Amino acid sequence: MPESLPAFVDSHCHLDYPGLVAEVEAVVARANEAGVATLLTIATRLTSLPAVLELARRFPNVWVASGVHPHQAAEEAQSCDPAPFIASAADPRVVAIGECGLDYFYDKSPREVQRASFAAQLEAARATGLPFIVHTRDADADTLAVLDEAAAAAPLRGVIHCYSTSPQMGHEAVAMGLHLGLGGILTFRRSDELRATVRDLPRDRILLETDSPFLAPLPHRGKRNEPAYIPHVAAVLAELWGTGTDEVARITTENFFRLFKKAARP
Repeated sequence: MPESLPAFVDSHCHLDYPGLVAEVEAVVARANEAGVATLLTIATRLTSLPAVLELARRFPNVWVASGVHPHQAAEEAQSCDPAPFIASAADPRVVAIGECGLDYFYDKSPREVQRASFAAQLEAARATGLPFIVHTRDADADTLAVLDEAAAAAPLRGVIHCYSTSPQMGHEAVAMGLHLGLGGILTFRRSDELRATVRDLPRDRILLETDSPFLAPLPHRGKRNEPAYIPHVAAVLAELWGTGTDEVARITTENFFRLFKKAARP
């Protein structure tokens, strides 16, 4: 990474997905050249975790989250048991649990299975001391209810990934002690409400992400996303905060390493 560039973190990407994995060396190199010094790649199935870990070990600055996405909750035999997630945390590359959560937009898994898998992964996060990563779509009320139940057992440490839902969700999540991951949606022309909400949220709870290969920011919207595009999201956030992208990099990178304590700084 050129020394003159600020050091960003992509706190949520999928380097093992088609479109990225075939050229992962070049993808990571482009990210580093753009100033993205750390990447967190997400395993969305327990069965895919070994391959994701093997990929991450090729790069000193790539870390892994171990989880089952709500889309796959019914397909993964152990998704409702905390034990395999707890066991996976023993790997030095695994720094988080998830992404877990609820998706009522696609409903690819029965909702009761989604909720059971979500609760199991939150329990694994509590047991291991690792932060968790939440996916929520068209399920704000139930997501908050599951999180509230988990908060009764221990303080919450985690992030609402790809935050783009209601202002209420953002403010309630922050009040629970959670962080919010901001990606390409922040740059979309229709995202005025999201930008207005983000402007008023505490800066120490904000992370940057791409969700690569999905949701590419402007000016790449509609194309394959990749971690190198983090600076486009940072530029919009800098405008909202009335600061420079260097300051956005400093704040969001500090936020990441404060939350994901097991990840080593580059």
